[in-house]
Amino acid sequence: MNILLEARRLLEKNRRITGGYQYTIPSEEHYPYQWLWDSCFHAIILAQFDPEAARAEMRSLLSKQFEGGMVPHIIYWMPGILHLFRWGVEGTSSLTQPPMLAYAVWEIHRRNPDRAFLESVYPSLLLYYRFLIEKRDPRDHHLIGIINPDESGEDNSPRFDAPLFAAPDISYKEHLALRTKLVDENTACNFDAELCMRNYFWVKDAPFNAILVENLRALGHIASFLKHNDGEHFANLHAELIASAMRERLFENGAYWSATGADYQLLTVATWAHFAPLFAGLYSVGEAETLVRTHLLDPDTFYAPFGIRTVSKKEKSYRAEGYTNGFSWRGSVWMAPHWFIYRGLLRYGYNTEAANIREKSVALLEKSGFRECFNPETGEGQGAQGFTWGALVLDMNEG
Repeated sequence: MNILLEARRLLEKNRRITGGYQYTIPSEEHYPYQWLWDSCFHAIILAQFDPEAARAEMRSLLSKQFEGGMVPHIIYWMPGILHLFRWGVEGTSSLTQPPMLAYAVWEIHRRNPDRAFLESVYPSLLLYYRFLIEKRDPRDHHLIGIINPDESGEDNSPRFDAPLFAAPDISYKEHLALRTKLVDENTACNFDAELCMRNYFWVKDAPFNAILVENLRALGHIASFLKHNDGEHFANLHAELIASAMRERLFENGAYWSATGADYQLLTVATWAHFAPLFAGLYSVGEAETLVRTHLLDPDTFYAPFGIRTVSKKEKSYRAEGYTNGFSWRGSVWMAPHWFIYRGLLRYGYNTEAANIREKSVALLEKSGFRECFNPETGEGQGAQGFTWGALVLDMNEG
């Protein structure tokens, strides 16, 4: 298989134009809409060989931004199609997703400089990150809360079992019922973040906040380039405040964990969330060494024959078979976590280990094709076919 050729073909095949906006759907089979962090991944990949399509992807994503700044995690460009994820206002969801927008925009500009593009999207970017900081941190403790597991991008990850009151061995049907109930509760409180978080689900997710830190830094680069001094100060200040708050409230026993509730109770389920802060450089050099050697590369926990498990093999909630039993984020290998871990390893100089992540990613595509996720023990593809996240291997190429 020519991975480069197949990835480009897939992105072009999944390209859509609706209402004058061009975007890429993750999969024709199951995901016929535009998703927030998926589009950011698409833009990062497209920046390498089709920068105009990358810019179009981000313009499309920002076209449905709410007045208050939130960027919804789904845009229903084809409203006639019924789908599990139809909730919220007309035309979009009322949730967001990991805030990868500034990183994607800066990556597009880094590879193909375009000041006019940066100027055109900068106000929307600034408004979005202000929304997260001003509306998702009601107590000003500098940790951003999510109101629904879907905002993490990992809807059924076991690190959200405790705030959902779900048992580790819960069935998929029961888990879906709990998530559906939460959506009903979100709807009842009109997706008002402070009200929903206080009454129903308030998680300070480690990956979400780590991704936010790195994206605020990217926003700072954009603001600096455009000589928007106030925006640069805002971005860099809050990147440091969130990083410090994560260290104070989410770090324990050598790793970062997500937390829930007003008292920041740690959600001590071992998931790939431990490794996401590598992406933002939040570990010390010594801490990163311990994390990589004793956790990431341990075959009894995360290091599987076909990639990095998204949940430790030692957890009661671990499910290698993924979609066979309905669960996709309880152990299955996903390409986005691979990409974040790859980028984090390079940041700390673990070039050999990063190359190994890339090799395993390519091997999965060669064995099972561009699938949504994969069995970490067998490499068998799971979920949707023709899924675009596999194209992230094209951005796993810088030592």
